[in-house]
Amino acid sequence: MKLFTVIGARPQFIKAAAVCKALKEVGIQEKLLHTGQHFDQNMSDVFFDELGIPAPAFHLGVSGGSHGQMTGRMLEEIEKVVLTEKPDMLMVYGDTNSTLAGALVASKLLIPVVHVEAGLRSFNKKMPEEQNRILTDHISSLHFAPTELAVKNLASEGLTGPGVVFSGDVMFDASLFFASRAEKSSEILKKLGIEKGQYVLSTIHRAENTSDPVRLKNIFEGLRIVAESLDVVVPIHPRTRQALQSQGIVLEHPRLHWIDPVGYLDMIALEKNAAVIATDSGGVQKEAFFYGVPCVTIRDQTEWTELVEAGWNRLVTPTSAKTIADAILGSRGVQGKKTSPYGHGKAAQIISNEILKFFQAQNLK
Repeated sequence: MKLFTVIGARPQFIKAAAVCKALKEVGIQEKLLHTGQHFDQNMSDVFFDELGIPAPAFHLGVSGGSHGQMTGRMLEEIEKVVLTEKPDMLMVYGDTNSTLAGALVASKLLIPVVHVEAGLRSFNKKMPEEQNRILTDHISSLHFAPTELAVKNLASEGLTGPGVVFSGDVMFDASLFFASRAEKSSEILKKLGIEKGQYVLSTIHRAENTSDPVRLKNIFEGLRIVAESLDVVVPIHPRTRQALQSQGIVLEHPRLHWIDPVGYLDMIALEKNAAVIATDSGGVQKEAFFYGVPCVTIRDQTEWTELVEAGWNRLVTPTSAKTIADAILGSRGVQGKKTSPYGHGKAAQIISNEILKFFQAQNLK
């Protein structure tokens, strides 16, 4: 069996790190196709090194441009590879343009699509990620849902049956595997001169925030206010850096640490030891929960509603800098309810076994 996996953004590398190993254990031949969506070395290459992911068999180098330009170029380049290599199945992760492009190519060529992290919904179709999730789910043959709520979301859209599997979350698998390694090897706190529990970690990159000058200014002015009380560490995404520069937003404070994107092990260390995490990232929200750190999600909606309901995550619309600063500072020391919505760290094994069963069943027909 030949399985192609399309990846392009750093959260997908983390998920693939767990699944690649499990696929190999059950004898599935996998080839990685990297679209190049995250093109910065610290956003991409370092992840492959740290996570022990096999080097991609194909690297398309597609990055930048509008959603239409990027997705269109990905469609063209992925199709060339798929037509030549003729995989039996194609797997995608999450909700990026790489996800949708890979799924569309396979679907149109009548190749079964596997969607890992299926069924997530923010119920805001203005978000490009929401559009990507819905479209990918509806052309996939196998849906691996990270939560029971995601299974219910799929059912409400008519997606039921043996092709829908509650697998748990592969990011939970990865966090369990890599947390101790990060503890031993990362020196990022020492490098930045910060102490455990004495800083806020913030990651901002979503288009809904970076493309809106008012929201963007409110968020980073809010972080500057927080820096009056706590160190604030901001690994700056290329899109966010460009947006700040284009808007002429310059914020300086001795306790506001602007740093380049970091590798996965350094990111784990920053997450585990933070007092609060402030983010608009879906993956970082979950990682905050995995490490028992209160989180403030700076968005209008979140696809991880179970964390809001359990009190681990506070959802905040960036209407003002004060609103954001108050939410972050007010979350310090807050602990949510005990809950385990993301399975038990065996998602990768479930996924690899179900893929093998699906392939065997198809061949028997």
